[in-house]
Amino acid sequence: MNNNSLNWTFDTVADTYEKLRPRYVDELYQTIFDYAPINNTSRVVEIGIGGGQATLPFLETGCNLTAVDYGKNFCELCREKFKGYPNFSAVSGKFEDVELNGEYDLIYSASAFHWIPEEIGYKKVYDMLKDGGVFARFANHPYRDKGKPTLSEEMDRIYAEYYYKYHNKKQEPLVEYSEAQAQNRALIAEKYGFTDTQYKLFYRTRTFSAKEYIMLLGTYSDHIAIEERIRTEFFSKIEDAINRHGGEITIYDTIDLQLARKNSRIK
Repeated sequence: MNNNSLNWTFDTVADTYEKLRPRYVDELYQTIFDYAPINNTSRVVEIGIGGGQATLPFLETGCNLTAVDYGKNFCELCREKFKGYPNFSAVSGKFEDVELNGEYDLIYSASAFHWIPEEIGYKKVYDMLKDGGVFARFANHPYRDKGKPTLSEEMDRIYAEYYYKYHNKKQEPLVEYSEAQAQNRALIAEKYGFTDTQYKLFYRTRTFSAKEYIMLLGTYSDHIAIEERIRTEFFSKIEDAINRHGGEITIYDTIDLQLARKNSRIK
């Protein structure tokens, strides 16, 4: 099962996704706005708005923001959520297929751009930007509790029995997202004509009760795709394991940001 076959799944849990998926840290937005100042004359596109976790700081600049998302439920949710912002609009459809008029000052994508084939996504973003316009790509990479190795080992066994068996995938050891990965991702943009590429990492922790964590897992595409009967048993085992190890689990997030600029034409 490939990424593109799963991109329908999020829209089936739009409300839960909006409530439980994390927002992004203030320092990330400040880094973007230092690199690409925007105001009420700026035209901005968000690729993959989801539940609008990344949207509000951009809207509050007064920019004209058009969001694109494959999920109709997400678009409806965000139209309601941001109805107080006349500078907001949402278009339902795949970014690859949607046609937006004009040129844009900033295009950004939060934990969504990996769904789009690289050679299509980067090229389309580049073509849509004004000369000197900016592409900001960022994502959250959660890493499971570092402080409870026995819980982690038990969860590995449960994942082997349910998740990896169902998806017929080889189980790989969990690895925390690294600076080298962020740097390599930043360099991808240069293959498609972008310049002035930069990256930065941000860190935080989140703590969940067993029930909250199960609800969060239920917003991940590859978990949603598991047959309901198997998924219910799988989640029950995870919840029980967390409850037997203190009733809480802490997630260590690494958020990576890549910035790149479209070359200005020489006049």
